Amino acid sequence: MTAQVVTKTNRRRGLAAVAAALLLVVTAACSDDSSSTGTSATSTTTQAGSAGAEAGAAQIDPGVADRLNEAIEKTMSMAAIPGAIVGVWGPDGDYVKAFGVADKSTGAPMETDFYHRIGSVTKTFTVTGLLQLVDEDKVALDDPISKYVEGVPAGDQITLRQLARMQSGLPNYTANKDFQQALLSDPMREFTPPELLGYAFTQPASFPPGQGFEYSNTNTVLLGLVVEKVSGIPLPEYVSQKILQPLKMADTSFPTTNAFPEPHAQGYTEQTLDEKEAVATDWNPSWGWAAGAMISTLDDLRIWAPALATGTLLQPATQAQRLETVTAPGLASDVGYGLGIFDIAGWIGHNGSLPGYQTVCMYLPETETTVAIMLNTDIPYEDSEPSTALAGAVTEVISPEHIYRLRPEVQNPDASSPATPTPSETPAQAPSTTPAPPTS
Repeated sequence: MTAQVVTKTNRRRGLAAVAAALLLVVTAACSDDSSSTGTSATSTTTQAGSAGAEAGAAQIDPGVADRLNEAIEKTMSMAAIPGAIVGVWGPDGDYVKAFGVADKSTGAPMETDFYHRIGSVTKTFTVTGLLQLVDEDKVALDDPISKYVEGVPAGDQITLRQLARMQSGLPNYTANKDFQQALLSDPMREFTPPELLGYAFTQPASFPPGQGFEYSNTNTVLLGLVVEKVSGIPLPEYVSQKILQPLKMADTSFPTTNAFPEPHAQGYTEQTLDEKEAVATDWNPSWGWAAGAMISTLDDLRIWAPALATGTLLQPATQAQRLETVTAPGLASDVGYGLGIFDIAGWIGHNGSLPGYQTVCMYLPETETTVAIMLNTDIPYEDSEPSTALAGAVTEVISPEHIYRLRPEVQNPDASSPATPTPSETPAQAPSTTPAPPTS
């Protein structure tokens, strides 16, 4: 999620949120180029085998579908969102639809079977891996990070639980100006986990361990290293073997390069050195790694959201600990962050943001409803993430008593882009000439 608990008034969203697109809020300025934003919808199930297109799948009530169409198209127009894919699956039927364009230059439409960069939704996989190791008695949540990774400031005082719940106080590497400059100067550059941590550890802690909350991609990178060390398996392989394969999520991957399976949409961002819109489709996501590098599809997120929320791969006691949340400063009281997971008005899941792409993946246990949303822009709308606006519009229709709201009650969060952590992702920054970090 782009959980950013930071106040940021400049129009860029810092790279800090890139790998942390927790769903919380971004304070970047919105794009004023809405002329090329198309909101015409493609057919509800454009591909045989796409989510909701299974034989015999019940379709949502036509009246509800019309209200969703109207709400989504209106929000896309207001937020200048080029294209979006929306899936809703619940006891009252399914709704799966693609809207707008995948490529502004050609006008090619969005399709429901596209692959998509999911940003900070990656955190849910990394933390699930850690919790599986807890179930195997190979690690304990209250172990200090120093037991597994050397060189972490105050590492003997920071626990794995605090890292997973964004309470370590460790600064977000994506908020580091040197990191932002390095990434935006060469978006194809490959970063290693030690390099990423190096950017973070040059900055002072935000607060003593356990005494605050700040969404930080640094936390999840450290947990990824713990999973690798304890399991003896590279993190991408661990996620594939222990999570994706058991759940039969064949179209989800953890890339180690900028490889991007076809078909996919072009991704549009203003997280650039000159703050002008650019296509970020093939940028290397290595800087997000355990916090934001993964790729998935609507079909696979339909599997993942309920599995994540209900603890399919975990022991009940471990899942119960995962769902113990803390409140993010500046956000509503019904917004909480647990162990690599959020609870927003009862919706359990995560959001994600990388330059050019945003995702919301969540499940409402009360009604057994799954929602997955993907859009091909991360350009802010009204100082927030466009995915937040779209998820809010969808939930106002399907769950009026459980509306997805990540906007701060006061102007205080930052989004999921490299430079800001949170359930919003970074600290307040004054306007500057340096680019804002990408989020994840």
